[in-house]
Amino acid sequence: MKAFAGALVAAVLASAAAAQVPYGPADTPLSGASVCPNGLCQPEALNGVFEALARTGTGDGSAPVHILQIGDSHTAGDRITGKLRAALQARFGDGGRGVLPPGIPYAGYAPLQVEVTTDGWTTTLAPLAGNAGYVRAGVGLSGVQAVTVQPGSTLSFRRETVSPAFVQIGLCGDGPGRLEVTADDQRWTVDFGAERCAILYSDGSPRQVQLRALDDVLSLHDVRLTNMTPGVEVSSLGVVGATIRDLAARDQRVVARELAAWRPALIVLAFGTNEGFDDNLDPRAYEALLRGQIVRLRRLAPEASLMILGAPDALRNGVTNGCSADGRRSPPPSLAVVRDVQRRVAADMGVAFWDWHGRMGGDCSADRLATRGEPFMLRDRVHFSSAGADWIGGALNADLMTAYEAWSARRGGVE
Repeated sequence: MKAFAGALVAAVLASAAAAQVPYGPADTPLSGASVCPNGLCQPEALNGVFEALARTGTGDGSAPVHILQIGDSHTAGDRITGKLRAALQARFGDGGRGVLPPGIPYAGYAPLQVEVTTDGWTTTLAPLAGNAGYVRAGVGLSGVQAVTVQPGSTLSFRRETVSPAFVQIGLCGDGPGRLEVTADDQRWTVDFGAERCAILYSDGSPRQVQLRALDDVLSLHDVRLTNMTPGVEVSSLGVVGATIRDLAARDQRVVARELAAWRPALIVLAFGTNEGFDDNLDPRAYEALLRGQIVRLRRLAPEASLMILGAPDALRNGVTNGCSADGRRSPPPSLAVVRDVQRRVAADMGVAFWDWHGRMGGDCSADRLATRGEPFMLRDRVHFSSAGADWIGGALNADLMTAYEAWSARRGGVE
C-alpha cells in the first residue's frame, strides 16, 4: 500500500507540474533536402513575377499580382494554395480571392477565404480525359462542363469578415441566358450573348456577391473576385483525379479568353500524382504532353512566368517489403519517372521547378508525415492534413521568398 500511495502522490505531483507548462504547438519538421538550390530550380524563370511583386511592394502596382495554380486534388482542396495566398497577401497586400469554379464542383468543396452557397444551381465537372485525350468543347480551366441554371437559381460568394470586400467581379461565359449579379445593394444584368468575359466594378465595400439566373440556358466558366488595390491574388483551379492530359483537353478558345481576361503574372502547374499511379505510363508520351502544354500556355499568356510543382511523395497500399513503417506501402514506380521528366523538361524549357518531394522529406516521407503525433498527411499517404498543408504551403512560400530576396539583392533594390 505504501508503494502504491507513493506512486499515486508522484503521479499527482507530475500532473500538477505538467499543468503549469504553457501549451505550445506541436513541433514542425524542417524542410527536407532538395535537388534544387533552396528548393527551387531555375528561379530566374520567375523574374517577371518578381518584378510585379516588387512594384506592388513599393506601391507602384496598379493591379493585383495574379498567381494562377492549375492542378489535381492538392490544388482543388485549396489548403496548400490557401497558405501560400495568406502568406503572400500578408507581405504584399490582399489583392482578392481570385478565380473560382462557377458553383460547387463536388461534395465537401470548401475554398478558403470565401463561403460558396447555392440554391437550385447545379454544377457538373467534365469527365476526366483519361488516355483518350480528346478536347472537351466549352470547358475552360475550372474544368466545369456545364452549369444547369433554372430561372431563379442562385450562386453566392461571401467573403470572410476579416478580409477586404470584393470590388471587381469577373465572369466568363456564353449562351442566351442572362444573369442578375448583386453586390450588396448594387445590381447588374449580364447578357453573355456571344462568348465573352464581363467585368463589373462595385462601389463601397460589398462582402457578398450573388448570381441569379433570369432566363434561358447559359454556360458560366468561372467567377473571379478581385480587390482593386496593390497586392496578390492566388487562384486555385484543381480537379480531383486530374492529370496534365486534362489540361490539354480544355477548350482552346475558352482558355484563351480566360487567360486574356485574367492576365496571370505566374502560372503554376501542379499535376503529377495521378500520373505517378499509372502503371502503364509512357514516359515519352508524358514528356511530349508536358512540353506541349508549356508551349500552349506561353502562347496564350506570353507575359506569365511558369513554374512546375514537382510531384510530391505518395504511397500505394498493399505491397510487401515497402518503405513504410509497417512494410505495406511504397511509392508507385511511375511517380519517380514523372518527377524526373518534370525536372528535365523544366530545365530544358526554362521553367521554374519546385522540389516538392525533397522539401517534404524525400522517399517515404508520406508515411513519416502520416504517423507523426500530429499527422501531416492523411491515412491514404497521398493527401495532406490541414496542418500538413499549412506546413508544406509555408515551405513553398519560404522558397519563393528566398528566391525573390536573392533577385532583389542582385537587382540592387528593396521591395
